Amino acid sequence: MAKKGKANTPTKKGNGGNPPVKPNGNGRLSRKDYEDLLEPLEVELNQLARWLQQTGQRLVVLFEGRDTAGKGGAINAISGCLNPRQCRVVALPRPSEAESTQWYFQRYVAHLPSAGQITLFDRSWYNRAGVEKVMGFCTDAQYRRFLEQAPVFERLLVDDGILLFKYFLTVDQVHQEARFRERLDDPLKRWKLSPIDLKARLKYAEYGHARDAMLRATHNEQAPWTLVDFNDQRIGRLTLIRDLLDRIPDTKVPEQHVPFPKLPGKPLKESFRGPVKPIPPVL
Repeated sequence: MAKKGKANTPTKKGNGGNPPVKPNGNGRLSRKDYEDLLEPLEVELNQLARWLQQTGQRLVVLFEGRDTAGKGGAINAISGCLNPRQCRVVALPRPSEAESTQWYFQRYVAHLPSAGQITLFDRSWYNRAGVEKVMGFCTDAQYRRFLEQAPVFERLLVDDGILLFKYFLTVDQVHQEARFRERLDDPLKRWKLSPIDLKARLKYAEYGHARDAMLRATHNEQAPWTLVDFNDQRIGRLTLIRDLLDRIPDTKVPEQHVPFPKLPGKPLKESFRGPVKPIPPVL
């Protein structure tokens, strides 16, 4: 059975010894408390990034879960404090006509990390076990073949030395509905709401059945699943990051000292002698 992540605040190791968190008036974690707890985790994430660079290890993290659970926010919480040249986010569109004729895993292989790199998959090859299965976008034969091949594929990745972590974000339907409504009402979030989402919201139970079948077939010692409660997305992000950091060996490596001597003279101002100058500021 996949590990169930507890939706609580990080351990003392993760919160830097801060006092216990107090939810806001809505019973949820306030933004200030969230940012205070996230900051020490960001420091540890940067230590992890330096460790990967020094050791040449490769890290792959899969983010799966129900619609609106908060995969993008969790990914941004990790990638936002890291060098984008080292930490890449992969969110593939639907397969092209040519890709649909390839081995199913082929288009994902091209995005696996090189030495010292991190790849965060915003949805992954597990699309076949989720949306494709529930919405009828694959045949039963393709679905069964995927459940047989996924553990083999992942075993090859792990055997080659890739650090592979698989997270599934859970959310109750009442919160899912509220987030769908927020996307519909907010013009800045409406792009997140697709016709498939509107159809899928009627299949909450079917997605649960598909998830459980996926876990039974693909949860194993080499590449286990971890479930994280994302009814409160801020607590969910903190819980996921803390769990990820705890699963990796001690990543502290000495920081390289960068000398920063004084300038030899007064700081210079921008001067423009060419044909183009900055546009006027709006404020």
